[in-house]
Amino acid sequence: MGGQIAWLLPAALIVMIGAFVLMGRRHRVDLRRATLLLFSTWLVVTGLVFSFAGGIFHPYYTVALAAPLAGTLAIGASVLWEARERRWPRIVLAAAVLLTGIWAWVLLDRATDWLPWLKVVVVIVALVAAGLVLALPLIPWRSRALAATTVAVLVVAGLLAPAAYSIETAATAHTGSIPSAGPAVSSGTSGFGGGRGGGFGGGTRPGGAGAAQGSGGAGAGFGGQGGFGGTRPGGAGAGTGAGTGARGGFGGGGSGLFGRTSTVSSALKKLLLTDSSKYTWVAAAVGSDTAATYQLATLEPVMPVGGFNGSDPSPTLAQFTAEAKAGEIHYFIGGTVGTSNGGSDTSSKIAAWVTANYSSQTVGGVTVYDLTSPLTS
Repeated sequence: MGGQIAWLLPAALIVMIGAFVLMGRRHRVDLRRATLLLFSTWLVVTGLVFSFAGGIFHPYYTVALAAPLAGTLAIGASVLWEARERRWPRIVLAAAVLLTGIWAWVLLDRATDWLPWLKVVVVIVALVAAGLVLALPLIPWRSRALAATTVAVLVVAGLLAPAAYSIETAATAHTGSIPSAGPAVSSGTSGFGGGRGGGFGGGTRPGGAGAAQGSGGAGAGFGGQGGFGGTRPGGAGAGTGAGTGARGGFGGGGSGLFGRTSTVSSALKKLLLTDSSKYTWVAAAVGSDTAATYQLATLEPVMPVGGFNGSDPSPTLAQFTAEAKAGEIHYFIGGTVGTSNGGSDTSSKIAAWVTANYSSQTVGGVTVYDLTSPLTS
């Protein structure tokens, strides 16, 4: 996913360190140093979280790095530029722009068939920019014009590659619910990340098929029109074993997210609304998308078990059983979501506990467990 956000990341980290060295003796409430500390801490912490994140991770999550990256780079580079009469700040600036050019070559090389000449141009401009920065004190006719030219070349060296990615993204039609920037990269056909549209099959260019291949047991992917397959109507969205775990991905097909229905029958809606004021939760359902469907239909609180896709340990089995026994939850909507992407199986345990302890009925084609009616065995 480097092409989504990482073009200027090495440069930002380099100028951040250099700027802190230059401002090290300033007063602790110095506004500029405090602002750099804010942005750089934000950048480093968010970057580390993303680097070590497990399970589902989509390319568009990286937009969270945009603001701290911009702030860190802008302040750090300006501090070093103001100290350009000294040798080591110039060396740091030159190293930052040169590394940016090399890193752009690496990222552009992942899209092997897309503008192969661009990486050469970027590296050449980066070399020119680094040379201008280092040579500033050596040129006898130094002037504002030379300084402005050097800054312009620095900006072009840093932004040429990501700007090309941006133009390509804006000029290409996209489909699907998981956006990403730039052309398809060589690693974009496997796993949850990378490539056109990113994880779970993601979006593709018009007419393409969204496919995701993970490790673990076999199972249907997120395909289907309107789901995470992300192709145009009638396209295919398939996956094999999305994630590590006993069960594969979510079922394909259907018109709603994850292939589930987006409508609730009038009979089921009437059942959920019966005596709804007596309960904290009129129902509980695995996954926030399922819970949202019933909450929107009834305009009453529905507990999402397991977070977004049912793989988070929230609530725990102990917490859920305590609330159920306390009469805070009226119904449990049948159906579970697999423990994909190495997530928790707590939602499956909750569903198993409900099945073993409470009576059920089928309403509008949906199995519903009444948590106020325990089995008597």
